[in-house]
Amino acid sequence: MAPTSTPQTPFGRVLTAMVTPFTPDGALDLDGAQRLAAHLVDAGNDGLVVNGTTGESPTTSDAEKAQLVRAVVDAVGDRAFVVAGAGTNDTRHSLELARAAQDAGAHGLLAVTPYYSKPPQEGLLRHFTAIADATDLPVMLYDIPGRSGVPINTETIVRLAEHPRIVANKDAKGDLGRASWAIARCGLAWYSGDDMLNLPLLSVGAIGFVSVVGHVVTPELRALLDAHLNGDVTKATEIHQKLLPVFTGMFRTQGVITTKAALGLQGLPAGPLRLPLVDLSPEETEQLTRDLAAGGVQL
Repeated sequence: MAPTSTPQTPFGRVLTAMVTPFTPDGALDLDGAQRLAAHLVDAGNDGLVVNGTTGESPTTSDAEKAQLVRAVVDAVGDRAFVVAGAGTNDTRHSLELARAAQDAGAHGLLAVTPYYSKPPQEGLLRHFTAIADATDLPVMLYDIPGRSGVPINTETIVRLAEHPRIVANKDAKGDLGRASWAIARCGLAWYSGDDMLNLPLLSVGAIGFVSVVGHVVTPELRALLDAHLNGDVTKATEIHQKLLPVFTGMFRTQGVITTKAALGLQGLPAGPLRLPLVDLSPEETEQLTRDLAAGGVQL
């Protein structure tokens, strides 16, 4: 049974976009995934996003994606939301992934803007609507033009919000003005998808985070959120500033690379990366270690 959701917080407030652990030979590590999921929920996450970009979804097979959802749901699905990435740049393929995620027990879907093909807004509208129509699961849009090449315009977000199963948006657009207008008009639960902007997005109406740095600082993210909700702006700002080295260090290069390195430094399941991603160099690992230590992360 999934945790209890509300319209205001359909997937909770603090979620981590989880890496996909692999064995040393590059195979899917389901035992490691279950142990990592349990660790992240124990640390304070309300939910986990699997098979997203941070989960190396471009290089995992459809069968692996379904296996991962099933394993994580078995491990933590009774106490945390498990949201499965189902978005691709092919609508038909996305519908197949959405249905497979539902069959595997996912509590919700994450649907990223179709990448590379740069569809017009009408194409985005039809794509996301088709995904939302494909299952009974609630859907979180994922707006990340830096990766997809195309933003979801505010008018499109407002129209998509009319769909009863499109309930949330993960905002990695990096535009507080556009976020402000969209939040004011659409009524979707708004999640920060850019860790450096977690606090600023809360200030304009976001309700929580889908975080990468949550792999290493979930308690601090929870404390920042609680301080904001309690009206303690000074404390929230202090926590934000304390975490600046972590926000910076975890994105000096591609986030999956640094996250798996950070988990390895902590002795947690992660494993190797699949090409075209590659491990940090020794010098980059030393820099990451300094960044994490500067942000108070225990290694």
